[in-house]
Amino acid sequence: MVEKQTSQRQETSVASAVGDARLVEEVRHGDQDAFGQLVLRYEQRLIRVIVRFVTDRELARDLAQETFLRAYERLDQFDPSRRFGPWLFRIGVNLTLDYLRKQKRRGRWKLFSEGGRDKPPEIATADPRQREDLAQEVRAVLEKLPEHYRSVLVLRDLENFSTSEVAAIMNRKEPTIRWRLAEARSRFAKQWEKRQESADHSLAHQGFQS
Repeated sequence: MVEKQTSQRQETSVASAVGDARLVEEVRHGDQDAFGQLVLRYEQRLIRVIVRFVTDRELARDLAQETFLRAYERLDQFDPSRRFGPWLFRIGVNLTLDYLRKQKRRGRWKLFSEGGRDKPPEIATADPRQREDLAQEVRAVLEKLPEHYRSVLVLRDLENFSTSEVAAIMNRKEPTIRWRLAEARSRFAKQWEKRQESADHSLAHQGFQS
């Protein structure tokens, strides 16, 4: 069953890549509607990926629009033997990271909305307030990770891109991505445990004083 599902995903991916290549070729020949189809095909997921970085959906929409504009302007640089999706997401991720670097220099660093380790932390809670507190804790831990580790965690663990897709988006070889992902998960886990131990110690100290 798993092999069948994997095969179906691979067939869908290949069909999508063929369809993208055809649309790109049509755009290059002046068909504006073909680019509109590419926008429809990728817009929602691109926004979702960018939201992982900036948390503000309206800002993510603006960055997505800028991504499509840049992709259109650089379409002559696209290699049709490769997949269009990872190439587009590379432009979007780089654009978003550039934006965040500028904001950080201005003192307004945006944090991720979720986090990851071997899997993103799975702490069941029915109370929305507790989930919000947890999200804040996760964001604080993620902020401590270097940018290239955060990016890999978002793309691989949160957005479920394959390793090969992450490699294409980050413009790195797959072994490099696998190593970065393992290191990112390890660093997150250590920072998470350290933060939780600090919180537990603080609570114990408050209880002692009371």
